[in-house]
Amino acid sequence: MTKQKDKIVLMVAGLIIGFLAILLMLKGNPGNMGLCIVCFIRDTAGALKLHTAPVVQYLRPEIIGIILGSFIISLATGEFKVRGGSSPALRFFMGMMTTIGALVFLGCPFRMVLRMAGGDLNAWIGLIGFIAGVFVGTLFLKRGFSLNRSHSLNKAEGLIMPVFQVVLLIMLVALPSVLAFSEEGPGAAKAPIWLALVVALVVGAIAQKTRLCQAGGIRDVIMFKDTTLLWGSITIFVAAFVMNLVNSKVNFALEGQPVAHTEHLWNILGLFIVGLIATLLGGCPMRQLVLTGTGNTDSAITLVGMIIGAAFAHNFKLASSGAGTTEAGRTATIIIIVVLLVIGTMNSRSQSKA
Repeated sequence: MTKQKDKIVLMVAGLIIGFLAILLMLKGNPGNMGLCIVCFIRDTAGALKLHTAPVVQYLRPEIIGIILGSFIISLATGEFKVRGGSSPALRFFMGMMTTIGALVFLGCPFRMVLRMAGGDLNAWIGLIGFIAGVFVGTLFLKRGFSLNRSHSLNKAEGLIMPVFQVVLLIMLVALPSVLAFSEEGPGAAKAPIWLALVVALVVGAIAQKTRLCQAGGIRDVIMFKDTTLLWGSITIFVAAFVMNLVNSKVNFALEGQPVAHTEHLWNILGLFIVGLIATLLGGCPMRQLVLTGTGNTDSAITLVGMIIGAAFAHNFKLASSGAGTTEAGRTATIIIIVVLLVIGTMNSRSQSKA
């Protein structure tokens, strides 16, 4: 397709996804959190008893559905290609750091857009950090940042994560007694299982076919002056804002926002981490789920890192809450930024010309 056609497709995709995300919120998901990849990974980690924070434990069908939606569409279109082996240890720990940074902010890039569409001014402030993180990531890319090439793997490697999602879905529907469930808080706010699963299957399929990525859109503008991919995020915002407006869910304010805090510096730095890592790894948290569904084991390793990072964040009190950040979370944020700058430098080879 031409770039113009790609842009139109992404705009339509964004409108659909933005509408569906707010639909999930209206049907029971937490406020300004119709879809949040990191928040829902955190809830899933809690449901699997990897952490014991009682208010964020629920095996989210949305995570399952996005991976399976991508898996099904990639199988149907011949795009399921198993590959991996690119610096798995680094990807695992960068996945952990992504989750920690996102939970300092209280949301992934997708939730950032939804919070912005709900009038949460803290998310607009956090956007500064996200853009800055992507920008720094592009500087490393221009210097030749690389985590080494992936290579073709046995098909069974790529099937592990989609099959595991089916197992989790069976547990959620048929064996809920083996899981932990929140009785209050964000983890207790949920849309019906069938609706969440169907929406996520659609979102996963659309995101796979359009290559939708919040970080990728900003990266392309910075590096190539290409706005094509960015239009997906813009129209997600537009659809979510209109849906919120129609349903009287827009509240332009800093205070009193659902599952959010007003500590601006840490909102900025938390999303700086997420933007930087997403650029270095080639995709934001949602993109990692989608790539996992296509047989990319590098993204699957990143996803496992995100799950462990969510457990780590709550077990060691790194995650923020509506009351604000924690001392441990602030300390971890600074350490992670330093570590990422070291990783970026050590894995770059200057491409500059005299």
